Amino acid sequence: MARAELKENVDYYIENGLYVFTADYHRRRGYCCGSRCRHCPYPKEIQAQTVQLRLEGRPIKTKEEFEARFGAVLVQP
Repeated sequence: MARAELKENVDYYIENGLYVFTADYHRRRGYCCGSRCRHCPYPKEIQAQTVQLRLEGRPIKTKEEFEARFGAVLVQP
């Protein structure tokens, strides 16, 4: 996702001083990073695999890397 200015209450909200990204933001970003995000829209099986990769020190960092590993994942709104 191109670096664009994030919009509060659209891309994220702040809860107890922490940024919480919305499902819309995650869908536009195009991949699951494995950080156990509260609003991650990706299937639980993929989330589990990306969490494991992150724990192993091999986190997914781009949409291209995500698609190379999992293919094009359809995420419902």
